[in-house]
Amino acid sequence: MSERRILIDVPTQTLTLSAGTRVLARYPVSTGRNGVGERNGSGCTPRGLHRVRARIGEGCAPGTVFRGRRPTGEICDAALRAAHPGRDWITTRILWLTGCEPGRNRGGEVDTLRRYIYIHGTPSSEPLGEPRSHGCIRMHDAALIALFDQTPVGTPVEIRG
Repeated sequence: MSERRILIDVPTQTLTLSAGTRVLARYPVSTGRNGVGERNGSGCTPRGLHRVRARIGEGCAPGTVFRGRRPTGEICDAALRAAHPGRDWITTRILWLTGCEPGRNRGGEVDTLRRYIYIHGTPSSEPLGEPRSHGCIRMHDAALIALFDQTPVGTPVEIRG
């Protein structure tokens, strides 16, 4: 089987999983509210070639809430969202990205890994298809579980903006 690849297209707010020339799945996403960019602290989604550095949350229940890449013991539901209306929810699974292009998205002030850029879950109440994140790539939980189950460490991820 051909190596799996992920393409995130910022203008269309989509993520495509492929193997060779075959599209396996396409999902709506939400990228950085501040647009694209690589600088630390920008709140932008970094462009270029990345790889999945770590897979976090395998086996956790859908809606599991993460802080600092660790489950908090909470499950995101309507009551929890109402109690914390401004919270940036990271739920269910995390695919932590690392940049592959020194000076563009790796090293110094542009390091994707040190910026904690993930593909992560978000509650189904959160809209997708429009930039709303703090730089990460958000997906609804069910779609993220499907992607996570097909995405080993080292999977190439290209972010086009």
